[in-house]
Amino acid sequence: MYYGNVAGVLRDARTNQPLANVAISTTPATSAVVTDAQGNFLLERVPTGRVAITASKTEYQQATTTITVEENQTAQVAIILTKSQAAAAPAAPTRPAPADQATVPGPDVTLEWHPVRPAPLSDSLRYDVLLYESNSAVRRQLLTNSRDTTVRATGLRYNTTYFWQVTVRNANGAATRSNLWSFTTEALPDNRYLYARQVNGNTDIYSSNATGSTLLRLTTSAFVETAPRLSPNRDRIAYASNATGQYQLYTMNRDGSEPRQVTQLPIEGYFNFGTGYCWSPDGSQLLYSSYNKLYRINRDGTGLVLVATAPPDRHFRECDWTSQGNRIVVQTVGVSIYDAELYYLQPDGTGLTLAVGNLPGRLDSPSFSIDGRRLLYTRDVDGFDDVTGRQLNAHIFSQRLDGSDVVDISAGTNASNGTNNSKPIGFNDILPQYAPDGSKIIFVQVNNVARSVPEVWTVELNGSNRVRLFENATYPDWK
Repeated sequence: MYYGNVAGVLRDARTNQPLANVAISTTPATSAVVTDAQGNFLLERVPTGRVAITASKTEYQQATTTITVEENQTAQVAIILTKSQAAAAPAAPTRPAPADQATVPGPDVTLEWHPVRPAPLSDSLRYDVLLYESNSAVRRQLLTNSRDTTVRATGLRYNTTYFWQVTVRNANGAATRSNLWSFTTEALPDNRYLYARQVNGNTDIYSSNATGSTLLRLTTSAFVETAPRLSPNRDRIAYASNATGQYQLYTMNRDGSEPRQVTQLPIEGYFNFGTGYCWSPDGSQLLYSSYNKLYRINRDGTGLVLVATAPPDRHFRECDWTSQGNRIVVQTVGVSIYDAELYYLQPDGTGLTLAVGNLPGRLDSPSFSIDGRRLLYTRDVDGFDDVTGRQLNAHIFSQRLDGSDVVDISAGTNASNGTNNSKPIGFNDILPQYAPDGSKIIFVQVNNVARSVPEVWTVELNGSNRVRLFENATYPDWK
């Protein structure tokens, strides 16, 4: 009897990775061995001649190959094993959360599912998750080859149905898809507050209810989006953005979708960086200042009309427009922000009348009361004046349109217990507007030190009951 040897390697047909612990047997029978960690085996003293080599491993189809063994020679063989069909497909994930066809809050939803195989076998499973938006070609890959059985879908639309599906894959690469599940996000919350907020150096627009529990981030670009204003009919939000290199007016839906540029002439000028605009009372137009010109434009960007030209060496800045008497108030400034005046005029540009003259200290932010009978504005009562435009002690004032009955709201009132509700020392009250029902004023309180973090507050018309609404917030709007 003559003998030789057989050496071989076992590999997975799909991955080409070596397979350990594969049982190797021969016909005619010789010794039986298993492959090592590198998938190798060696059979010694195999009779010469034709020999059948059989490889067997759990979850794989058995494979047999025939070789010829020569005397004192080592025959080399490579065997490929294919995953058996019965073992290739893991069970589909089940028990989705939210439950199939559930209605859930938005805009962020946590998706969860359960593997059928118990731990520790489930630890080898990997998941892909796809999310589809109904009536849209939008498809989002939420997970890829992850062990997690939960994922957070963020920035979803309100009042929208979404479909999602989980693909599970075992260690051998065999995959199974779950059923196609769905959920529907609830209707857009009726957030009545808008404001701008700076996070990590980026300024964006947010909406919220009074408690902040329905906070929505409405813009996400790398540019500055600021000074939001909800239209009087509450369907679109106007705001300023410097995405083109200069501040232009844009509008968007209340959920932040469908942003559209409205203006081509910038909202800029002396100390005007996107702040000099307002809606018309019926919400069909926008009034805005561009250097020494005041324009009126339709909300879709058509119908640009020149309303007025500022006096020599002055630019228009902040403005407001009331339906009561169909009157406009607009601020003009010179090359110094402390050189400011407020004027009334008609929407056609006629009837320019001085409302508040150039007083000591910075004068800003004119707006009308709900009934159009009073004018609101801010002024630094310390009369501070320097090249940076800084204010030391800005107060909110209210007066009749004829200039009478001036009320210093920031001075506060003395309560029955002797306490005073006035603005704290070292802070400025700026950017005031009346509440939608006219019962309060919403404004920004900020320390007079540069780069301090602003906060949005409310106060009663007589200066009492100052209440903080939002931290790190500015340019508030309340509709």
